[in-house]
Amino acid sequence: MSKRKAGLNTTCTHVGAVPDEQFQGAVSPLYMSTSYAYEHVDVKRYPRYFNTPNQEALCRKIAALEHTEAALIFGSGMAAVSTSLLAFLNHGDHVVLSQQSYGGTHSLIKEEFGKYGIDFTFVEGTGVADFEAAIRPETRVLYLETPSNPLLLITDLEAVSKLAADRGLTTLIDNTFASPVNQNPADFGIDVVIHSATKYMGGHSDICAGAVAASREHIDRIFQLAKNLGGSLSDQTTWMLERSLKTLGLRVKAQSENALRLARHLQDHPDVSSVYYPGLESHPGHAIARAQMHGFGGMLSFELAPGIPLEGFVRALKWVRPSMSLAGVESTLTIPTLTSHALLSEADRQRAGIRPNLIRFSAGIEDFEDLSADLDQAIASARKQAGVTPQKEGAV
Repeated sequence: MSKRKAGLNTTCTHVGAVPDEQFQGAVSPLYMSTSYAYEHVDVKRYPRYFNTPNQEALCRKIAALEHTEAALIFGSGMAAVSTSLLAFLNHGDHVVLSQQSYGGTHSLIKEEFGKYGIDFTFVEGTGVADFEAAIRPETRVLYLETPSNPLLLITDLEAVSKLAADRGLTTLIDNTFASPVNQNPADFGIDVVIHSATKYMGGHSDICAGAVAASREHIDRIFQLAKNLGGSLSDQTTWMLERSLKTLGLRVKAQSENALRLARHLQDHPDVSSVYYPGLESHPGHAIARAQMHGFGGMLSFELAPGIPLEGFVRALKWVRPSMSLAGVESTLTIPTLTSHALLSEADRQRAGIRPNLIRFSAGIEDFEDLSADLDQAIASARKQAGVTPQKEGAV
């Protein structure tokens, strides 16, 4: 009889803790040392080698959450993305990516990869056929992001992983929007799972970190580059991230529930023209998302009806905070063309379907009634200030 695996919240709370053997404290002690003994020790520890006591423990927790053998933590999500990609790509290689990638990833590829002689193709669609059509003899990596930032498009993980396995390619995914609570890509054959741990893993808008989870073989390969690039995470932040992960399951469940209710609310709103959320039955990727996700996540995007000014809407908000980042316990929103995807050219944004009136919304843990009322009053205020006629029957 196989040993029962711990549940999500038990894993979040207990796995990857550093035992306090001296005082038996309930939380992990924090080891701030940057200098450790090298003689008569089992492990020669050095912060840049990702193996201080707090770093090692946190990596065990992240690996357990993502159902992988091992993990690494980084100083930012982009450090995790760049190091992982470059670990599997060399001069003359080719990588296929979704056009629906995070703006920072898009910028990294376009501005830096040419310097290293690495070619790339951004595919506009998110289906397995789109990736397959872009594969060349020199292709080595397929990089995907699902749900995507900011339009929440869905890619079939199992289909892409099978395609990659058949062609001898390595698959990498940005799993930030889903979090380990709502999606575990390794269960569908994806090789390397990447997170901006600043987001749901941190969850309180007070740390910057990245994470990578994969097989021991793949993590060892990433580590060989990571130790040279030096993107390790400080032990103070490592400790804070381990603390935050204890409530990951509870937070993301509440955020996902709020996001689904808000998406349905906005879908019926007379002054909202479009809503993007995979939990809606009308979403083109709903069936795939339902099959590969445990919940639909805390992120959604929407567009106000023509003529309703974004500036007036944002100014009128009371509870929801306009903010650059996402996934904190507080609800926030941002305009992707001004923030997350501002580095993209206008042509690239158009190809990705990111219009100037698109709003990316990160649902927090507040009461749904307060959030929906705040959005309603802000939309009504912006419409009235602009003198716009209600778009549909029933407008406030």
